[in-house]
Amino acid sequence: MTSLADLRKSYERAELSEDASHSDPLLQFEQWLQEAIAAEVPEPNAMTLATVASNLRPSTRVVLIKGYDARGISWYTNYDSRKGQELGGNPYAALQFHWVELERVVRIEGLVEKVSAEESDAYFDSRPLDSRIGAWASPQSEVISGRGVLVANAAKYGAKFLLRPPRPPHWGGYRLKPEQWQFWQGRKSRLHDRLRYTQDGSGSDGKPLWLRERLAP
Repeated sequence: MTSLADLRKSYERAELSEDASHSDPLLQFEQWLQEAIAAEVPEPNAMTLATVASNLRPSTRVVLIKGYDARGISWYTNYDSRKGQELGGNPYAALQFHWVELERVVRIEGLVEKVSAEESDAYFDSRPLDSRIGAWASPQSEVISGRGVLVANAAKYGAKFLLRPPRPPHWGGYRLKPEQWQFWQGRKSRLHDRLRYTQDGSGSDGKPLWLRERLAP
């Protein structure tokens, strides 16, 4: 059996310098995301979402990014799920992308809010029919007696809505408005590159200003 303590990898694919990185973290994120897509890494759109419950216990799960712009990073889910309930009590959260093949990690922290009903409707209508029915069929995070419950619910709502299921009132989008970004690039000898961007006020155009700093790995 291989010892976990002996599992090591030397990171030598790339570097991340202050001079070569963007001053705007959103542009740096876009560059890295597009490079991950071009490199055909598995599920480059997958990100870990961390929330904290009212009892101060954190929890994580993997969700899929569905949009990003100056307003923030968005994804869609069941509002009644565990993550939805935790965000309802504590709207601060963290996201993490890990593109293993590129030896890169992006971490994002900030305030989360629901996207508009119009945005949620538009995205819901773009989903495959099975996924739209699934949003009705799954009481996400609730205990169920077996998979048969999901199958029966899917059949029930499929018969009810046919080809035009509306968006469930308990389903929609969230958007995290970044207050801090971190970009990590693996380097040789564990001397990794790690840049942190912290919001530092706003410019005359209302756009956020960012303080970029190097952190020790």
